[in-house]
Amino acid sequence: MDVLHERCAGIDISKADVKVTIRVPGTGKRRRRETRTFSTMTRDLLAMRDWLLTEGVTLVGMEATGIYWKPVFYLLEQDIECWLLNARHMKAVPGRKTDVKDAEWIAELVEHGLVRPSFVPPEPIRQLRDLTRYRTEVVRERTREAQRLEKLLEDAGIKLSSVVSDILGVSGRAMLEALVSGRRDPRALAEMARGSMRGKRAVLIEALTGRFGDHHAFLARTMLDRIDACTVTEARLTERIEEQVAPFRRQLDLLATIPGVSPRTAPLILAETGADMSRFGSAERLASWAGVCPGNHESAGRQPTGKTRHGNPWLKAVLGQTAVSAARTKDTYLAARYRRLAARRGKKRALVALEHSVLIAMWHMLVHDVEYADLGGQYFLERTGRARQTRRLVSQLNQLGYQVTLQAVEAA
Repeated sequence: MDVLHERCAGIDISKADVKVTIRVPGTGKRRRRETRTFSTMTRDLLAMRDWLLTEGVTLVGMEATGIYWKPVFYLLEQDIECWLLNARHMKAVPGRKTDVKDAEWIAELVEHGLVRPSFVPPEPIRQLRDLTRYRTEVVRERTREAQRLEKLLEDAGIKLSSVVSDILGVSGRAMLEALVSGRRDPRALAEMARGSMRGKRAVLIEALTGRFGDHHAFLARTMLDRIDACTVTEARLTERIEEQVAPFRRQLDLLATIPGVSPRTAPLILAETGADMSRFGSAERLASWAGVCPGNHESAGRQPTGKTRHGNPWLKAVLGQTAVSAARTKDTYLAARYRRLAARRGKKRALVALEHSVLIAMWHMLVHDVEYADLGGQYFLERTGRARQTRRLVSQLNQLGYQVTLQAVEAA
């Protein structure tokens, strides 16, 4: 095989140490291979970097091992080109598995160009990604705590969630605080309802009649405190995220023009994909990397499944939220596409198709620096032609046994 990279190295990473194999020109036409072991302490990693620079290594490949690759990658990326490699792309010969052999195998693959690097965003995007992911986890933890609180109320016979849509709203929170403080009279609690909830006071009296005791009050107080702490943490993270996205304001403004993309979800999408779309090469590659396009599983001329890849779970989660919001918009192309596909393929597949459409549009918008141009809710009707669509619908009614007479709305 041809040698594409004259001076390269492969690194096998573990928590305690790294095995480094270099592949450089030797005497004559031979290639020289050398393997050394370094600990993952910063002093030894700096020694590893100096050794690689002394050997003239220009490309380093390493396997994505948990989070342990990060200190090695970040330390080397300023001086040497680094490739983060997918473990699924580097299957070695079974039965010959050691850390040293893994490092040698990675070096050979990089040497001959048999692997492709994974996407590692630049440092500003990495910092934004850390903030958005942590905020997502905080919101999820708050949701889990609210669910625990609802189960606690059910245990006490308090059916507040059957009457109030949000037990942590203004009315629900006031009732919960009163229950925790020792006020257990259902009528007095029902009087704390605000706004439209006051019309449900009779039902609230029944829902608030239970066996809520001191044990439930203690647990409810603890859960409410954790919910409040999560809310405060989320606010702090949101403030920090607003500071981090300041250099990317133009990209966020473009993303906000897509139906279903809110000012809150736009930074999440940007943090996962980065602001430079040229890194992916094409819109199709971006969709494949995100895991929102049909999988390729052909064998013997057959394709048993088109299941999507795992992709980026953080990006797929926010794209799912965007797709649901876009499907509910009025008179938009995405909503029309969702209804059209949901009728034939089901709601879940239709949502994945919307995720794909959003990513494709986003790639073109960021590459060409243009806002989203909606094709309109009548796009599919106008594309097929009104006359053709009319004949199809009339034919279906005739098959059902109806005789149809059409009259234009203007004439009526």
